[in-house]
Amino acid sequence: MIDAPPVAPLQRRTLGLLVSTQVIGGLGVASGVSIGALLAAEMAGPTAAGLSGSAAVIGAALIAIPATRLMRTGGRRPGLVFAYAAGVTGSLLVVTAVWLQWVPLLFLGTFLFGGASAANLQSRYAAVDLADRDRRARHLSLVVWATTLGAVVGPNLAPFTDRVTMPLGVPEYAGPYLFSALAFGLGAVALFVLLRPDPLLVARASALSDLSDKAPSSWRSAFAAIRASAGARLGVSAVAVGHVVMVGVMSMTPVHIGGYVHEHGDLLRIVGLVISVHITGMYGLSPVIGWATDRFGRRPVILSGVVLLALACALSATAGDRTVQLSVALGLLGVGWGGTMVAGSTLLSESVPVGERAGVQGLSDIIMGVSAATAGALAGVVVDLFGYATLSMLAGIAVVPLAALALRRS
Repeated sequence: MIDAPPVAPLQRRTLGLLVSTQVIGGLGVASGVSIGALLAAEMAGPTAAGLSGSAAVIGAALIAIPATRLMRTGGRRPGLVFAYAAGVTGSLLVVTAVWLQWVPLLFLGTFLFGGASAANLQSRYAAVDLADRDRRARHLSLVVWATTLGAVVGPNLAPFTDRVTMPLGVPEYAGPYLFSALAFGLGAVALFVLLRPDPLLVARASALSDLSDKAPSSWRSAFAAIRASAGARLGVSAVAVGHVVMVGVMSMTPVHIGGYVHEHGDLLRIVGLVISVHITGMYGLSPVIGWATDRFGRRPVILSGVVLLALACALSATAGDRTVQLSVALGLLGVGWGGTMVAGSTLLSESVPVGERAGVQGLSDIIMGVSAATAGALAGVVVDLFGYATLSMLAGIAVVPLAALALRRS
């Protein structure tokens, strides 16, 4: 057991480091995500664009498993560094795949690229390891909000990075992934060097955290806990459905824009703008959504998220080549996702016994990831066969069962 240093200054330093790496990581993730669907569509057709998004989502979910195991044994630092290192490897594999025009390598690289998203998500928990009980949500929200700073700028860097790297012989669309590799590498090095002492290890030594070294509950007991609680079932459903709708529509929006914007530079610029608006909606209002969840209740915020998701789908289905309307739709899609994610996760956590929370949360994340990956894969098929408007309408219909579940009495 390590000697516990003064907690307050260590928490301030840890929070500052996490905010900084979230900005850097957000830049890298958004830079690649904004161009990934276009790249896959160019190399292998519109259907592959959906599969590319699914590969990144599955990668984020599966890479989180070994990253979490590293955190349980060695603290936050090794797990976060491992996840960012996977993102670096994936980014470089994508660049190689573009050079070789090898689609399987593109999907492998996109899968590993998802590790950076896993690192960004796991950083939220590191923010509360040493936080006072009455400041935990505030600190977590700050780290989530910091993702916005990088994520909003990232898509708009795609035209710049492409323009700078193409004269050097880098293929079209590969430049943003080189930038992502650099960003993830910088984040990994910063955490490896500066996240000392490790906040999770200090929290355990100081008995300031609710975290336990005990083995997590089994998947069977976690499933039983969800099945036994109406609140837990609604929480899992809200997180999964909100993520499915968001990933399904968002992943194919760049391809839809590419259908009416044909000049390369203009396409990157417009995609960057629309995705930036979307990401701002997802993360920028997270502190407000958290406050509303505590102030007005979990179910009302879930229902508000459902309404916003349905409205976003209606607007995107009728947007056509109207970029302003499409931007508004993607912004509302992000805010609706935030409502279902924040309120659903909160409701899930408080609806099961404390001993089952880790297993239940892990199972919920698996359901969320697999469902969203499936939606991303099917989205490409739907757009290829029927068009983007049909995809948006189907996504809007998908929220109806969630609304019915949220309106039921407990």
